[in-house]
Amino acid sequence: MIYASEADVLNVAMFGMTAREWREQHPDLKGNIRDYASINELICLSNMENLNAVFIDEGQSQKDRLLKLNRIAISQMKILEDTGNRRLLK
Repeated sequence: MIYASEADVLNVAMFGMTAREWREQHPDLKGNIRDYASINELICLSNMENLNAVFIDEGQSQKDRLLKLNRIAISQMKILEDTGNRRLLK
């Protein structure tokens, strides 16, 4: 249960939705949200997984980690590609 929750933290930080929300919005697609991610998104997710582990070890709350990871995702994606469509969570 904790792993699923942490996976959703990363999904929300990166894609703006949980895996369940993505499946509900894409009932015709098989697999999961990460199966349809670009290589740059997967690179960013890998980086965020490592950073999230560090943030957990530091005792940061899930809310604080989500906001920080979202900012990192936006920053990294701007470096990896010019998306312009990501937004900060509040």
